[in-house]
Amino acid sequence: MTTSSQQQPAAAPDPSPDTAPADGAPRGHARRWLILGVICLAQLTVLLDNTVLNVAIPSLTREMDASTADIQWMINAYSLVQSGLLLSAGNAADRYGRKKMLIVGLALFGAGSLAAGLAQSSGQLIAARAGMGVGGALLLTTTLAVVMQIFTPEEQPKAIGIWSAVNSLGFAAGPLVGGFMLNHFWWGSIFLINLPVAALALAAVAAYVPESRNRQGDRPDLVGAVLSTIGMTALVYAIISGPEHGWTSGRVLATAGAAAVVLGVFAYWESRIPYPMLDPHFFRNRRFTGAVGGLVLITFGMGGALFLLTQYLQFVLGYGPLEAGLRTAPMALTVVALNFTGVGTKWSAKMGTPLSIAVGMGLMAAGLVSIATLTGHGYGGTLLGLVLIGAGTAIGSPVMAHAVMSSVPREKAGVGAGINGTLAEFGNGLGVAVLGAVLNARFAALVPVAAASLPAALAAAGSDRERAEITGAFSSGLETSLLVGSVAVLLGGLLAASLLHRADRADARAARTQADA
Repeated sequence: MTTSSQQQPAAAPDPSPDTAPADGAPRGHARRWLILGVICLAQLTVLLDNTVLNVAIPSLTREMDASTADIQWMINAYSLVQSGLLLSAGNAADRYGRKKMLIVGLALFGAGSLAAGLAQSSGQLIAARAGMGVGGALLLTTTLAVVMQIFTPEEQPKAIGIWSAVNSLGFAAGPLVGGFMLNHFWWGSIFLINLPVAALALAAVAAYVPESRNRQGDRPDLVGAVLSTIGMTALVYAIISGPEHGWTSGRVLATAGAAAVVLGVFAYWESRIPYPMLDPHFFRNRRFTGAVGGLVLITFGMGGALFLLTQYLQFVLGYGPLEAGLRTAPMALTVVALNFTGVGTKWSAKMGTPLSIAVGMGLMAAGLVSIATLTGHGYGGTLLGLVLIGAGTAIGSPVMAHAVMSSVPREKAGVGAGINGTLAEFGNGLGVAVLGAVLNARFAALVPVAAASLPAALAAAGSDRERAEITGAFSSGLETSLLVGSVAVLLGGLLAASLLHRADRADARAARTQADA
């Protein structure tokens, strides 16, 4: 078997006076905190688009006659293209230059945003969102890779905590920004607002971010990128189509089977080629495996919960887009408060990585349960749930990101960031698809009229009693889906913590053996 581990060692990253002193000890870049601010601005531009579309769902449903499946594809087209391309983008950044890929990514993302803002149909918007995912893939891999290059190992946890806080801020501030724009402009404005931000980030990156690369980096694995994109797209399509066509229908079974075959071919391909974008040997590291497993589930819970909650606030409780955004903001504010102040990092340092992940994901699961069971009694239950999810994210997410990045060689920082971003984007897309499918199945079983979506069901209702039954069915579906998400997050957290605890014990035994020798 031929793997990347059998190749000659990769050359060290292209050194600079600030990052590679003569004695070989890593030293932080002189302007590293300014550079962190610049790359966080670029990161924020992309992350807002992961959730900004959520509050536009009612507008798109009315103006484009979009079904629930159309809406889910508008969201998933962006995240799934990113998921498929992040690993190859990371390889390209390591080989050709991380600053160069940042600039290219910003330019592509801006062009895609313009196309999305001017789209005239659901199909055009889905295609534009997929195009934005190409630029987003380049941005998401290079920002974290640059953080690992310009900060010392001692400073990396704090820097990743800030980077993670910006992730959560962009993730949860999307509904707020989108709500403000929709209250004053038409739905296309939520994409056009990206243009000035992308232009500012482009200028700042060109002026301040240093170039770094691995001169003998691996060649981009284009076949692997195509296989992973097709496989994950087919998998999510099967999940989305299940409630509408039936889980045992030929369409769903064929798509699920195709996903399994393509992803199996992808795994085989990666194990055989000399330059894989995803080295299978990484998964032999328990620390790496535990961290990536937890990362998928933490984004699974956040992505699915926010997607469903924004619909509930608007369709059932009747809030406007801006009001709905404001009521989901406490989650982001909690993450920002804990990570920008350094409190989350201090707690994580005291608890250690395994316990931090267990506590973080336990808090997230409790938050999902709170939203599922207490939302019907008023906003207090939702607020409690959002704060708990935010606290869990602040504690667990930076620890998992650092565990992933510290498990791969420094010269493979782009690949490590690609893995981190791939799994986060896939978890987000899978959360929307799975929890959305659970809600749709429950809703279809309880709703008294036949309809493809909640707005369509309300429009077909002939009386206030039927409308009340329809909103009640949606609320029941929301409760069921969030409880499913909470169980998945909790079990995933316990599994990840167990794997990381075993990795710590193995490292301690190896250190003692080396000391005795």
